[in-house]
Amino acid sequence: MLDPRCPRCPRPVARDEAVWACRDHGPVPPLWRPAEASYDAFVAHLERSRGFPTLLPWPLGPGWHVSSFGVVGEQDGGTHATVTVCSGTSALDGPVDVLIVSEEPGTGVGNRVARLPGDTPGELGADPPLARVRVEQVSVPMWPVSTSSAPASAHDVELDRFVLVGEERGRWLWLVIRPASAMLLLRDEWILRDASGLGPPLVEVAFGGPDPGW
Repeated sequence: MLDPRCPRCPRPVARDEAVWACRDHGPVPPLWRPAEASYDAFVAHLERSRGFPTLLPWPLGPGWHVSSFGVVGEQDGGTHATVTVCSGTSALDGPVDVLIVSEEPGTGVGNRVARLPGDTPGELGADPPLARVRVEQVSVPMWPVSTSSAPASAHDVELDRFVLVGEERGRWLWLVIRPASAMLLLRDEWILRDASGLGPPLVEVAFGGPDPGW
């Protein structure tokens, strides 16, 4: 139900004895993601990521759904990161994707989702934060990250995006909003909830839709 991939690129990974490896990035903890977003696959995701937050904007707005997700790690080696993608529409921007990454430093999946080189967001905090999000009861300041260092390609232009990064409990918290103009959705402080603690309301969450690509 969940297939192993490289956390830093879309390539599959292979296991040689006890080590997972990517052809381009060498030994890596695998990124597990489903071929299609569904409630059953999300339950499998939560079981694999147990003890590590899988964050969702809460409550989801009308017409919004979970369109993709993933978890980095091995069942016996701990979890390094989670990714969730929520998709919907806004009156001004049309189709919108919001990608949320919570990761241990150095994992690299946040940079992959943001389509940035390297495995860290770089220096943060020199200027005042642009926005804040509330993770459970904690207000987390978020700073913009320039995407000018990303490789230029037609695909990148198509996926015009706005990237924010903060630090929450020693982990990087990434918000990638596509298209970039949809950043206006952040005028109010967002509330992010750990999906593993939602309980029965999780059954009401919609899953599926076109693959948002990340």
